[in-house]
Amino acid sequence: MFSKNIKYNFKLKATFLVLFSICVQFSATAQNTWKPASFEIVKSDYKTFKTTQYAHVFSGSKHNIIRLAPELQGLTGIELPLEKYKNGNNASLQLKFKEAVTVLIGVFQEKNGEYLQAEKLQNAKLILENGVTITGLPPINIYAVSYSKGTQTLNFGKGLFAFLGVVKASEKLEPRNAQFPDGKLWNPTFIVEGFSDEKPLFEIIGGENKAIIDEGMSGTEGIQGGFEGGRVVKVGDTYHMFPTERAGEKGVDYYYDRVKTKIGHWTSKDAIHWKRESTIYQASGVYAVTEDDNPMNDRRAAIWSYMPVFNEKANKWYGYYLAYTVSKEIEPNHSFGRIWRCESTVEGINGIGGPYKDMGIIMEPGLDSQPWEGRQGVASFFPYQVGDKFFGFYSGAYPFNSWADYPKKSGKGWFVALAESKSLEGPWLRMNKGLEPIKSIHPLFVENPIVSQLPNGLYIAIFDGGPDGWGHHLPNMIGYSLSADGVNWHEAHYLPIETKVDKWWDIMRTPLCLIPEGNDVYTIVYNAIDLKKRFHPTGMVKVKLNKNVMDLRLKELKK
Repeated sequence: MFSKNIKYNFKLKATFLVLFSICVQFSATAQNTWKPASFEIVKSDYKTFKTTQYAHVFSGSKHNIIRLAPELQGLTGIELPLEKYKNGNNASLQLKFKEAVTVLIGVFQEKNGEYLQAEKLQNAKLILENGVTITGLPPINIYAVSYSKGTQTLNFGKGLFAFLGVVKASEKLEPRNAQFPDGKLWNPTFIVEGFSDEKPLFEIIGGENKAIIDEGMSGTEGIQGGFEGGRVVKVGDTYHMFPTERAGEKGVDYYYDRVKTKIGHWTSKDAIHWKRESTIYQASGVYAVTEDDNPMNDRRAAIWSYMPVFNEKANKWYGYYLAYTVSKEIEPNHSFGRIWRCESTVEGINGIGGPYKDMGIIMEPGLDSQPWEGRQGVASFFPYQVGDKFFGFYSGAYPFNSWADYPKKSGKGWFVALAESKSLEGPWLRMNKGLEPIKSIHPLFVENPIVSQLPNGLYIAIFDGGPDGWGHHLPNMIGYSLSADGVNWHEAHYLPIETKVDKWWDIMRTPLCLIPEGNDVYTIVYNAIDLKKRFHPTGMVKVKLNKNVMDLRLKELKK
């Protein structure tokens, strides 16, 4: 699983993020949203957009707003063609105004010919320094330019800029520095579902506006750190969840809640109200005595990422889970993961609750490991069937540049690759000798993919897209990737679920399922982090599949 920075940095960054979140909330209430003025685009096929979080600012691009001054919230911008403007082929904008207005232009703080230069703007006033962050692009200052009533021709000069809105001339614009960060920190850019040139595969249709499992609820006793990872499956009319419970120990720093873990079994009839049934596994919590992968160390000090899979041939449930060696001092403290397989001792589909018996290790660090698997690998596993073969996503994290860096000098990156087998029992072999991870999904972060198939046979992997926090600038959303053959996986799309449900979290973490409910509706249960709490809660959201888009995607991937 994703390991935070060393505990002292984790505390500092978590505290900073809480304060940042509070400051942003205060700013949003303290600053008045500027009132928009209506306008009409004359003789142009440019589209408009609503200036909000995730707004798609430029056509022909993947760039989106990731930070936004509250004054700009809800204004109407114009979607300009990115490559055309970067190449200096700007077109004059003809706009019709019903009253005197102020046009708000975002100018990138980059001194090269691809971007409009602030000194070229005539009669412009700097009104918001660092007022917007757009993924993958330089920091932006907002300038105000006044226009009178009627049809006006706007020609700002050569190079890319952002047209962010129009407000009434009477609006009082108070200059300030919003202090939002450089958008190039979010690089590579990423596709936000519903906020791009593509039609969305999924529409977010609602869900719970608060956590469905939170601190103090029945069953959470003794789980002081909350939840992260695992899987939810539906058997008949009952949901079964097998989360990693960050049990921790009383009197021990909260960074170590992730060491003494449990795998719990929870059930629900509606994916909202849950009952804890049992403990499937309990980690020892015993820390390593050496810094390397040594049999002297307890290799089951932390247990994570339990994935139940029904084996129809054997007529029983198999479980695949991750066991770590744990260091108390070395980052990451989760090290040298091993994947165990277990079987339910109760046959049939209703034997999902176990009890389970261990059948042995199916993947571990060894002669076929590669440096990219890093200090944390093997760090998760999920098997799925394609024809008469089986494939499994396995992962690595905190990579070594070379084996010369083993065992402590690790870098950053959370990667996945594929293993293959003729059966769910194994043996499982790293494909392509594990030489390279799959970077076509996202080059820096893919964690805990769970694979299923859509109605037309398209394979879909839903996964943790990585945090916007702890010094990382990742999508902070649930991601999915598609594959026509189950082997070649394509660029991820990310689900902005806070656009349809109240955002009770600061950092989005792991989706546990994509369960079809009929009528093209799917349930996603997910874990997330509220930085005001030690306890990491669980949430739920519903999405609706667009079958026309699904079929279009399959055709595109088969080309």
